[in-house]
Amino acid sequence: MSASHSAGHEAGTAALRVVVADDDVLLREGLASLLTHAGLHVVGQAGDADELLDIVRRDLPDLAVIDIRMPPNQNSEGLDAASKIRTECPSVSMLLLSAHVEVDHALELLNDADSRGRGASTHRTSGIGYLLKSRVTDVSDFVETLGRIAHGASVIDPALVYELVSARRKDDPLEALSGREREVLTLMAEGLSNAGIGRRLWITEGTVEKHVRSILTKLDLAETADDHRRVRAVIMYLDTV
Repeated sequence: MSASHSAGHEAGTAALRVVVADDDVLLREGLASLLTHAGLHVVGQAGDADELLDIVRRDLPDLAVIDIRMPPNQNSEGLDAASKIRTECPSVSMLLLSAHVEVDHALELLNDADSRGRGASTHRTSGIGYLLKSRVTDVSDFVETLGRIAHGASVIDPALVYELVSARRKDDPLEALSGREREVLTLMAEGLSNAGIGRRLWITEGTVEKHVRSILTKLDLAETADDHRRVRAVIMYLDTV
């Protein structure tokens, strides 16, 4: 079994139904082929926002992979379509892809995840993610990320997180965090589990749990069963940028 196919099974992605939306036909076809090879079921491909919405409304996939900039204006058509999907088909998880770090778009996603998290019921909440297209080069990691998003996680590209949490401001709400807690926070925002953070930082999962509790306490964020609290800690900082 290939690494990518194995990763798909480990992340629980093998049965996922996915739609891929990107106006670059070569990238779209390549991505669809990659996902199919990893064991996912690509139910449709779209070259623009209208086509994407038609497929989602008709087939109601588990996950939509969406380019932020699509025809006709190459502006935020993908993001606008994602907003409509969130309203009309709230069970559909979404991963938005971008060629460049776009802070405003990422902030919208984080705030959306935050508001959904605070109002979540006992039912599984759809996930949402923002990644740079360059991350797709690591196939096994990308497929694993899709699995986490499809199962309710919020995943933000580490390049964006690093850019924002590394800045220093007088009114930085993260000022109370230690260096290690900042590292843990960055990996939390990437969507890693406590076990994944522990492996990345070479510390035990128990130590990670202690850091997470400390971060949430220092930022006055109540600990709940909702996975989206793991990115809510970042929102406090993003709102001051």
